[in-house]
Parts: sequence; structure tokens; C-alpha cells
Amino acid sequence: MRTILVASDAPSVRAEVRAIASRPGLEVREVRSGPDLLADVAVALPDLVIVDLQMGNMGGMAVCLELRLEESYGNLDHVPVLMLLDRRPDVFLAKRSGAEGWVVKPLDPIRLRRAVEALLAGRTYHDQSYTPQSIPAATPPLAIDRS
Repeated sequence: MRTILVASDAPSVRAEVRAIASRPGLEVREVRSGPDLLADVAVALPDLVIVDLQMGNMGGMAVCLELRLEESYGNLDHVPVLMLLDRRPDVFLAKRSGAEGWVVKPLDPIRLRRAVEALLAGRTYHDQSYTPQSIPAATPPLAIDRS
């Protein structure tokens, strides 16, 4: 049985992730803080960690960095991390912390299921929602020398 560990201090986020990610052959465990997640991972390594960026006690970025640090020391095997972001500019934080995937809130079942499936399969998932559209800059008219 594969295991997902969900970390958020918001019960609604944990319930939403559980409802979307639950399926036969997949156990979903929940914790309320970063330190609780680290303690849980030390006891039983999950197949995937889903962490909310904004937690009151040790947020998602700090948790992901700590997991990567423990892995670099050889104290912990690699565990993929899916970060739940509150806004598009937070993608920078997810990249810097070494998360394999991220989803920008509000969560929807299709994106979250795709992200979970991708990370459990050893791939990455980078949510493209709310990506700013680039607008080509207008070219200034050529100056005509009339002298």
C-alpha cells in the first residue's frame, strides 16, 4: 500500500486533499504542523508528502528544505514533495526549496490528481495555472531624419 502524508494546519485543506487523493491501495495520513510531519517521516517514510506552504508552525518551504537537508546527510531516503501554493509568485519558493511539484490554490480535483499521480510515478508536476501571459512590447516608430 502506498502512503501520502498531508501537512496543513487548516482542517479544510487536509479534508479536501484527502477527498481528492483517496483511492484503493493508497493510505492518506494527516499532520497539522511541520514538526509533526518530520517526526512522522522519521518513523515511516511515505511515498509522497503534500505540504501547505502557509502553516503557522514551520511552513511548507521550511519542511521541504529540512527533508532535503536530512536526505543530503544520509539520514533519510528521498521523498517527493508536492507543495500547495497560495498564489502564483510562490512558485519561486517551491523551486528554491526543492519540491518536485506544486499546485496553486484554489485546489481542484483534476490538477491535484494529476500532480499526485505524476509524483508517485517519479515525475514532476508544475502547475501552470495563473501563469502570466507575456505581451510583446510595442516597437517604437522609427525616427525619420528630415534635415
